[in-house]
Amino acid sequence: DHRPFDETVEEFVRIVKESVEQRGKILVPTFAVGRAQLLTGLLAWMFRNKKVRPFPIFLDSPMAIEATNIYARHRELFDEGMTKFIAERPLKADLKTMKMCVSSEDSRAINDVPGPCLVMAGAGMCNAGRILHHLKQNLWKPETHVMIVGYQGRGSLGRQLVEGEKLVSIHGEKIAVKAKVHTLGGFSAHAGQTDLLHWFSALASSKPRVVLTHGEDEPRTALAELIRKQFKLTPTLPGMGDVVEL
Repeated sequence: DHRPFDETVEEFVRIVKESVEQRGKILVPTFAVGRAQLLTGLLAWMFRNKKVRPFPIFLDSPMAIEATNIYARHRELFDEGMTKFIAERPLKADLKTMKMCVSSEDSRAINDVPGPCLVMAGAGMCNAGRILHHLKQNLWKPETHVMIVGYQGRGSLGRQLVEGEKLVSIHGEKIAVKAKVHTLGGFSAHAGQTDLLHWFSALASSKPRVVLTHGEDEPRTALAELIRKQFKLTPTLPGMGDVVEL
């Protein structure tokens, strides 16, 4: 199960405040759809409620910028809380210090911006994209904070940072990791174990064939065991390259 959302927000606020006091850069590897917009909304909420004084924010992802524009065009899909929040005051009024970085020149210019500032850039697992350049420029600085706000696949640079590697390779160059790395698991957009079991309970009485294909082996095995115990069904856990006939 993921950490509760409210607790994750509290941690997010604490890290932002700490970094601002240290005048460091906050680097956030960000998935372009969903996570970027969630964090943008949280920062607007922090500024509006004076949790921290406004400071520069950079959305350094052309895809995330386009996705954000789509969100803005479809406010009828927002939940009640978000609808009320933007009715009180437009987000733009809270985010006057936010810059959308479309061009590579905009992205490179962030290197010259002193802290405190926050940079959201793809890719979300640090396996490509503009975030690599920001990490290369800042990982070796003790005042830098890196916030991991999404799942990091095995073998990705993001996973290495989560697991505490002290030396990583970016563009073929060895970079010392002296930045503070924070893992905030509660922002996940995916269902956790309890939610998955609740969803599956509506199907279980029909005794379906269960194939668990998505996820790492340890949590996948744990979920399979719970399905066996609760629903008396034995899931199949195929490996890479296995064939399942339906």
